[in-house]
This record gives sequence, structure tokens and C-alpha cells, in this order.
Amino acid sequence: MIDKTYPSAADAVADIPDGASLAVGGFGLSGNPIALIEALLAQGTRDLSIVSNNCGVDDWGLGVLLNAKRIRKMTSSYVGENKEFERQFLSGELELELTPQGTLAEKLRAGGAGIAAFFTQTGVGTQVAEGGLPRKYDGAGGIAVASPPKDVRAFAVTGVERDYVLEEAIVTDFALVHAAKGDTHGNLVFHKAARNFNPLAAMAGRVCIAQVEELVAPGELDPDGIHLPGIYVHRIVEVGTDIEKRIERRTVTVDDSADRDIPEGA
Repeated sequence: MIDKTYPSAADAVADIPDGASLAVGGFGLSGNPIALIEALLAQGTRDLSIVSNNCGVDDWGLGVLLNAKRIRKMTSSYVGENKEFERQFLSGELELELTPQGTLAEKLRAGGAGIAAFFTQTGVGTQVAEGGLPRKYDGAGGIAVASPPKDVRAFAVTGVERDYVLEEAIVTDFALVHAAKGDTHGNLVFHKAARNFNPLAAMAGRVCIAQVEELVAPGELDPDGIHLPGIYVHRIVEVGTDIEKRIERRTVTVDDSADRDIPEGA
């Protein structure tokens, strides 16, 4: 029997060193492994290079690490909800590798599948392929580090020759993910929208650490319902079903039906 459980989030992330690279699940604030992120914050780990769709918001998700100046570089596809992210990037404190969302997903999946690189049409004819995207500013409005040009080749995949850009896979030292359920062998089940970048991030990490709301014994999960097999997961910690989950932007409509005259029999 392989029991991958850890007693706490703090124990699970204790050996993540300064300067480590991390793949972190989540989309917006959905599926953020917040217990693992907060444990990493508490232990003081810094100079992190993080691959994640976005960087949370100013006071939640990866934003708590950003606010504490623990992140050296982000590889993301979207950064629009975090004012501190904008400030650090423009001031030259933070490096950013901006990557198209589908390309980012495939780079993580490829890393987990042992595929070194792949060709895609996404980004052809733009600075994504041609280079020159700002990765780091010098603090005075100039570009200190720019993205390099990438290899572009023509393929007739559909019978018509088109250009494709070469994108390299991503493999990180660790992965932090959130799942609804998991067993002690590391098999995971995600709930609805939390099944976003979490499986891909898990695949890309050399050591994957999963926080789960509910931990069950082997055999209790329906084999056909497992979203990520335990082969990709190395550590698992139960955080409970009452863990706080925030919504990035809450939009509501006032129900004024009680104030309307409703015809009899309607």
C-alpha cells in the first residue's frame, strides 16, 4: 500500500526551497490551492518562479505571495485582476512571461507527458513568435528583458501549408493543486470549474502536492470518475469541505418579482 497523505499543508510544502519553480492550479480564484499557498507564505519561501493561469487577486490566491514579494517570475496567460501585479511588473520588480492560454495549457500537459516541444499556429505573426514582448522592465520605462524569437516552420497539416511556432514544454520542481476528493494513493476528482488548470499543473510538477476537501480510502472512488490518476500525485493533504472559496467578481441581479402584480392563476 502506498499512503501519500501528509498531516498538514505545512508539512506537505516544508521542503520547497527558495528559488523553486511551481505549477499552480486554478483559474481566477476557482480551484486555488489556498491552504498550500498560505503554508508556503508562512514558512517564508521566496524567489519563486510560478506557472499559473493568473496570479489571484491582491489579497487572495497567489496574490498573497505576490504581496509579500515572494515571487520572482510569473508565467501566465492573464494578469488583469491584480493591481499589485501591475505595479511590480511595471517597476521592474517582477518578471512576466505572458503566454496564450491554450498554449500555456498544452505546455503543461506536454511537460507531464514527456513531450519536449510542439508546434502550434497560436501566436504566428505576432510578438509571441517574433520576440520582443517585455518580460521585465528596468523601472524607468525601458525594457530590461524581452522575449526571444521562436522557431517558425511551415506544415501542410490540413493539406494547406501554414506556419506554426515551436513552443517548449513546461516542467516545474513542484506542483500545487486543489481537488474535491482524493484517496490515499493520490487519485483525484475535481469539482466542476476547479477542473481547469489543476490536472495540467499536477502533471507538470516533478513533485505534485494536492490539497483535497475530502480524503477517502483506496477503492472508494469510482475508477471511471477519476480525473487525475495517482501516478501524477506524490503528496496529499485533507483540508476539509468548509475551506474558504472566494469568487473573483460577484454579479447579482435583484429579484423584484415580489413587487410585481402577478395575475391570478399565472
